[in-house]
Amino acid sequence: MNAIGFAAVGLGAALGAWARWLLGLALNPLFLALPLGTLAANVIGGYLVGVAVGVFHLNSGLPIALKLFVITGFLGGLTTFSTFSAEVIERMLAGQPALAIGMASIHLAGSLTATWLGLMTVGATRIWS
Repeated sequence: MNAIGFAAVGLGAALGAWARWLLGLALNPLFLALPLGTLAANVIGGYLVGVAVGVFHLNSGLPIALKLFVITGFLGGLTTFSTFSAEVIERMLAGQPALAIGMASIHLAGSLTATWLGLMTVGATRIWS
């Protein structure tokens, strides 16, 4: 680890966390049963990580600090498995198991689909061909 990598991850994580927080402020009040800010952060992050993985795979000469900033920092700060987990468990504890299972399914399917679409966007699906 070096100072540039350390700074890249830290700055990216701060920006990603702020973006997640702003999504929550804007979207969570719209539909109280399903926190849309968390869902949006995870689906958008899933798409962007697909794009980023594809871009970095297709352009191996890009600086590692940029990869650390984008994927580890920003997208790690934007996406939020812990908040998602807490929201699902809150629904379970509130006696809403169907809603909890539905939320978990939407997050998982949405994020995986978005990641695949991100890879397709940059033509990187041939990585696994």
